[in-house]
Amino acid sequence: MFRDRDDAAFRLAEQLRERPLIDPVVLGIPRGGVVVAAVLAKALPAELDVVLARKLRSPNNPEAALGAVAEDGTLVMNPEAERLVAEYPQYVARERQRQLAELERRKQLFRSVRPAVSLTGRSVIITDDGIATGSTMAAALRAARAQRPRELIVAVPVASPDRLTELQPLCDDIVCLEAPEDFWAVGQFYEDFSPVEDRDVVELLQQATASRPPCTHATGLDPEGRRTSCAPHSA
Repeated sequence: MFRDRDDAAFRLAEQLRERPLIDPVVLGIPRGGVVVAAVLAKALPAELDVVLARKLRSPNNPEAALGAVAEDGTLVMNPEAERLVAEYPQYVARERQRQLAELERRKQLFRSVRPAVSLTGRSVIITDDGIATGSTMAAALRAARAQRPRELIVAVPVASPDRLTELQPLCDDIVCLEAPEDFWAVGQFYEDFSPVEDRDVVELLQQATASRPPCTHATGLDPEGRRTSCAPHSA
């Protein structure tokens, strides 16, 4: 059980702190994942950014996911939802467009605070406050992989063990603190699982921008030609 997202992120950071990373960047899936990502980015240290992905809601149960879509249009469908997709093709098309519209809204809001960073050749960590269906994380991983990172790591406090197995082929490594067999919802593992709002994400991105300027990837190489982390900003 975690006290809150900050507590979960601090514990997760301990598992990643000694890991050799090249020019690391932590991508949080909004909204709750950005709270976790902000703590990880400070602890490692690494750049902070968001990766935008949204689940496609089932027509019979909005809490269930048919799949997910990322901001670049990457679409992932859950195998168990194939029957519903076949039965409701028009609904799925409309739901995809609804979620893409929401992703565009978030993109305009969050990218106005902090432009997207380059992932090419870098150690990329994608995090959320937990993984239930895994579809949103899968879409995020596919979108990030297209940018040719050096390595792609999933780091989460808690997840369904079945979903972790499904995600393994999409990344280079998974770091997860808890994967209980009796998993049924992410919130069951938090004492405080308060909603995270857009303004909270904006504030975290603003703080990261103020304390650490974006890397200039044409420079920042060590004597052997390897990228190094950006130096913290000093006033």
